[in-house]
Amino acid sequence: MAPPLLLHATTGPLWADWDLEPGIVLPLAIAAVLYARGLRLLWDEHVGRGIRLWEASAFGAGLIVSMLALVSPLHALSEQLFVAHMVQHELLMVVAAPLLVVGRPLVPMLWALPSRARRRVGGLTRQPAFRASWRFVSRPIVAFVIHGAAIWLWHAPALYQATLRSDTIHALQHLSFFGTALLFWWTIVHAHAPGGRARAVSFGTAVLLLFGTALHSGALGALLTFSRTLWYPAYASGAAAWRLTPFEDQELAGLVMWIPASFAYLVAALFLFAGWLRASEERVHEREIAREMERAQHLEIGGGDDTWS
Repeated sequence: MAPPLLLHATTGPLWADWDLEPGIVLPLAIAAVLYARGLRLLWDEHVGRGIRLWEASAFGAGLIVSMLALVSPLHALSEQLFVAHMVQHELLMVVAAPLLVVGRPLVPMLWALPSRARRRVGGLTRQPAFRASWRFVSRPIVAFVIHGAAIWLWHAPALYQATLRSDTIHALQHLSFFGTALLFWWTIVHAHAPGGRARAVSFGTAVLLLFGTALHSGALGALLTFSRTLWYPAYASGAAAWRLTPFEDQELAGLVMWIPASFAYLVAALFLFAGWLRASEERVHEREIAREMERAQHLEIGGGDDTWS
């Protein structure tokens, strides 16, 4: 049986095939405008107020990567080659999502809104139902499970191939991957409790969840790489056009998910682990300083007696 038709066939050189779909371009443009307007208001007195320069740079880089993944010729190529589709997904989940989260977009975007709209948003977020729902989904383990489930479910052969026949299902897949990745990375980057033991526990949890994501997504990549069954026959004709066998295309896609994507999670985990160690050293140093100050005060009160009563 002939494989299902792919969504689009490229006409002309691939490098010129940019997909300026309004449903993709407009949200990215609105996000960029709101962020820039909020930064201008925040930085009216001095650059770095509220949002540091490197955070704003991270957000800008995240928008650029999102555009490369969704608008550039990579998008057209992803409808012909499974490996290109995998690169697109990993750019969204492992590169763009953490960069956008590091940029702390909610702060400048709220500042960009008119005062009345800002108050309405604030009132909505204070609603008990909203607060309870957000507290639940933003728990690190819950975000980990939601993101992992999205990765595994969308790679089920029937569901994945459906994305190649329907623009709507394809958009839902991208929204699911990107949205759950943003949630997951938010819990990793911003959900640490400030100070003390709670912060140490949060660092440890974040490191474990990053390792866990690297393991389960890497396992899925390994399954794709070594499987002797063709998971997505719909890509057969596209692979042939690029002088690849369907199995070679699948193996390359599996390797992308297995090695570079897993490596990115492990690098983030090691970075957080180093931060965890630094935070522990700072707490030890603070306790030592506090003990020295207490001892100095005791000696001053005791008239220089170096013994503890």
